[in-house]
Amino acid sequence: MNTPSRRPDPDALAARIRRLAHELGFQRVGIAGVELGEDEAHLRDWLAQGLYGSMEWMARHGEKRSRPAELIPGTVRVISVGLDYGQDEDEAWRTLDEPARAYVARYALGRDYHKLMRNRLQKLAERIAAEIGPFGHRVFVDSAPVLERALARNAGLGWIGKNTCLIDRNGGSWFFLGEIFVDIPLPVDAPASAHCGTCTRCIEVCPTGAITAPYRLDARRCISYLTIEHAGPIAEELRPLIGNRIFGCDDCQLVCPWNKFARRTDEPDFRARNGLDKATLAELFAWSEEEFLRRTEGSAIRRTGYERWLRNLAVALGNAPTTPDTIAALRTRADHPSPLVREHVAWALRRHGVAA
Repeated sequence: MNTPSRRPDPDALAARIRRLAHELGFQRVGIAGVELGEDEAHLRDWLAQGLYGSMEWMARHGEKRSRPAELIPGTVRVISVGLDYGQDEDEAWRTLDEPARAYVARYALGRDYHKLMRNRLQKLAERIAAEIGPFGHRVFVDSAPVLERALARNAGLGWIGKNTCLIDRNGGSWFFLGEIFVDIPLPVDAPASAHCGTCTRCIEVCPTGAITAPYRLDARRCISYLTIEHAGPIAEELRPLIGNRIFGCDDCQLVCPWNKFARRTDEPDFRARNGLDKATLAELFAWSEEEFLRRTEGSAIRRTGYERWLRNLAVALGNAPTTPDTIAALRTRADHPSPLVREHVAWALRRHGVAA
């Protein structure tokens, strides 16, 4: 195949990129510039207040996070894409209403999305190169210090809501984001306008009060942070508020009125695996480390590790109804080698009026 000798008209190329992205299964695609001044100021303030908890990597890269052209020299545009992962919200509410069942954030029920999206984005880059010749680019899927929500907003994919999630007025917030940084001066899309209005449902529903103000999240209180990123003991005053959420939390999305427009996906990789959408806390607490590693292969859950998996389940079992099954499950881990697990099991047993 002959390498194209010149690039097509920028508007025609942008339209072609959108068609290629849709052909690859992305439901959303837009193009943004690289100026993120206001977002940089917001990030700097958030970091200065220490709201990132122990996620030191949030501050490690400094201003490169909000300056794409410094992160990847030569970048002049960002192609932003969205991939739906919407599930049955009624089933999510049913799980939360049954405290003996385990709640896993909807994005983590199936395979880890990172590899799927990265492969599709790389294919998109390859198809662009096949039409215009080699060009400077780099693919990102939550894999580098990128302000992906700000870039996606500027690319017209949605606005950043009061819960800090990206929201599309035509499709809600149940979608993943990915980017390609490029050195092609493509025409940019109009940024999305905000439509949260006076609604504060996400702030009111947050179990731990982690959304301290509109557009302001205190990660140190966020259940997603506590059950996934946080490595140590969970503060005792927060444990009862976690309920049966063992990996992540979706409450602020479940109550968002815009998610009535969310698209349900049947992407095979996002279908629930290992019965995680139906499993009880006791069933998952019984997994050995070998079984945990086997069942979470290719899953986002693997990143939390077995020790934190048991810690999270112990907290949830402490919040579960006091039944013989709950007590029996907790007692199986009362002498676990990990001090972290033992501490949370002992707390859970005390919650049920039982000595460790």
